[in-house]
Amino acid sequence: MELIHTCYRITDIDRSVAFYEALGFEERGRFPIREEAVNVFMGLPGDGNRLELTYNFGVDSYEIGTGYGHVAVTVDDLDGTLARLKSEHGLEPERPPYSVREGGSRLCFVRDPDQYRIELIER
Repeated sequence: MELIHTCYRITDIDRSVAFYEALGFEERGRFPIREEAVNVFMGLPGDGNRLELTYNFGVDSYEIGTGYGHVAVTVDDLDGTLARLKSEHGLEPERPPYSVREGGSRLCFVRDPDQYRIELIER
Protein backbone atom coordinates (compact mmCIF):
# COMPACT_ATOMS: atom_id res chain seq x y z
CA MET A 1 0.00 0.00 0.00
CA GLU A 2 1.18 3.55 -0.74
CA LEU A 3 -0.28 7.00 -0.21
CA ILE A 4 -0.13 8.52 -3.69
CA HIS A 5 -1.65 12.00 -3.42
CA THR A 6 -3.80 14.48 -1.54
CA CYS A 7 -6.59 16.37 -3.29
CA TYR A 8 -8.46 19.50 -2.45
CA ARG A 9 -10.63 21.94 -4.31
CA ILE A 10 -9.48 25.36 -5.48
CA THR A 11 -11.19 28.45 -6.88
CA ASP A 12 -8.47 29.85 -9.19
CA ILE A 13 -6.04 27.54 -10.99
CA ASP A 14 -3.36 30.09 -11.88
CA ARG A 15 -3.32 31.67 -8.42
CA SER A 16 -3.05 28.29 -6.69
CA VAL A 17 -0.39 26.97 -9.07
CA ALA A 18 1.70 30.14 -8.53
CA PHE A 19 1.44 29.71 -4.74
CA TYR A 20 2.60 26.09 -4.79
CA GLU A 21 5.34 26.87 -7.30
CA ALA A 22 6.63 29.47 -4.80
CA LEU A 23 6.95 26.56 -2.33
CA GLY A 24 8.97 24.54 -4.84
CA PHE A 25 6.24 22.40 -6.42
CA GLU A 26 6.19 21.82 -10.17
CA GLU A 27 3.04 21.66 -12.23
CA ARG A 28 2.95 18.20 -13.81
CA GLY A 29 -0.24 18.38 -15.85
CA ARG A 30 -3.82 19.55 -16.20
CA PHE A 31 -6.44 16.93 -16.90
CA PRO A 32 -10.05 17.81 -17.77
CA ILE A 33 -12.88 15.84 -16.23
CA ARG A 34 -15.57 16.01 -18.89
CA GLU A 35 -17.19 19.48 -18.78
CA GLU A 36 -17.17 19.49 -14.98
CA ALA A 37 -13.68 20.19 -13.71
CA VAL A 38 -9.92 20.27 -14.23
CA ASN A 39 -7.43 18.38 -12.07
CA VAL A 40 -4.01 19.98 -11.75
CA PHE A 41 -1.29 17.62 -10.53
CA MET A 42 1.75 19.04 -8.78
CA GLY A 43 4.84 17.47 -7.29
CA LEU A 44 8.17 18.28 -5.76
CA PRO A 45 11.38 17.69 -7.76
CA GLY A 46 12.36 14.03 -7.63
CA ASP A 47 8.99 12.92 -6.26
CA GLY A 48 5.62 11.88 -7.64
CA ASN A 49 2.50 13.90 -8.26
CA ARG A 50 1.57 14.22 -4.59
CA LEU A 51 -0.85 17.15 -4.80
CA GLU A 52 -4.05 17.18 -6.85
CA LEU A 53 -5.81 20.55 -7.09
CA THR A 54 -9.35 20.27 -8.43
CA TYR A 55 -11.03 23.24 -10.05
CA ASN A 56 -14.79 22.75 -10.53
CA PHE A 57 -16.37 25.00 -13.14
CA GLY A 58 -18.96 27.38 -11.73
CA VAL A 59 -17.88 27.02 -8.08
CA ASP A 60 -16.34 30.11 -6.48
CA SER A 61 -16.02 29.06 -2.82
CA TYR A 62 -15.85 26.02 -0.56
CA GLU A 63 -16.42 25.31 3.11
CA ILE A 64 -13.12 24.02 4.50
CA GLY A 65 -14.84 22.52 7.54
CA THR A 66 -13.57 21.63 10.98
CA GLY A 67 -11.98 18.32 10.01
CA TYR A 68 -9.19 19.71 7.84
CA GLY A 69 -5.93 20.37 9.67
CA HIS A 70 -3.06 21.17 7.33
CA VAL A 71 -0.62 19.91 4.72
CA ALA A 72 3.05 19.97 5.79
CA VAL A 73 6.05 20.55 3.53
CA THR A 74 9.72 20.94 4.33
CA VAL A 75 11.72 23.90 3.06
CA ASP A 76 15.48 24.44 3.02
CA ASP A 77 15.27 28.13 3.97
CA LEU A 78 12.18 29.11 5.96
CA ASP A 79 13.01 32.83 6.07
CA GLY A 80 13.70 32.91 2.31
CA THR A 81 10.47 31.03 1.57
CA LEU A 82 8.46 33.44 3.72
CA ALA A 83 10.11 36.44 2.04
CA ARG A 84 9.22 35.02 -1.40
CA LEU A 85 5.61 34.33 -0.35
CA LYS A 86 5.32 37.89 0.96
CA SER A 87 6.82 39.55 -2.11
CA GLU A 88 5.06 37.38 -4.72
CA HIS A 89 1.72 36.73 -2.99
CA GLY A 90 1.44 39.25 -0.14
CA LEU A 91 1.26 36.40 2.39
CA GLU A 92 2.34 36.55 6.01
CA PRO A 93 2.64 33.56 8.35
CA GLU A 94 -0.08 33.11 10.97
CA ARG A 95 2.62 33.86 13.55
CA PRO A 96 6.41 34.22 13.33
CA PRO A 97 8.46 31.01 12.91
CA TYR A 98 9.00 29.02 16.09
CA SER A 99 10.26 25.66 17.38
CA VAL A 100 7.96 23.27 19.21
CA ARG A 101 10.81 22.06 21.42
CA GLU A 102 14.36 23.11 22.28
CA GLY A 103 16.62 22.36 19.30
CA GLY A 104 13.69 21.34 17.13
CA SER A 105 13.04 22.47 13.56
CA ARG A 106 11.65 25.94 12.99
CA LEU A 107 8.16 26.00 11.54
CA CYS A 108 5.21 28.23 10.83
CA PHE A 109 1.84 28.12 9.11
CA VAL A 110 0.63 30.03 6.07
CA ARG A 111 -2.65 29.96 4.17
CA ASP A 112 -2.85 29.15 0.48
CA PRO A 113 -5.11 31.23 -1.83
CA ASP A 114 -8.16 29.16 -0.79
CA GLN A 115 -7.30 29.49 2.92
CA TYR A 116 -6.02 25.93 3.40
CA ARG A 117 -3.39 25.84 6.16
CA ILE A 118 0.09 24.86 5.02
CA GLU A 119 2.78 24.03 7.60
CA LEU A 120 6.28 24.98 6.51
CA ILE A 121 9.02 23.07 8.35
CA GLU A 122 12.65 24.09 7.93
CA ARG A 123 14.97 21.13 7.27
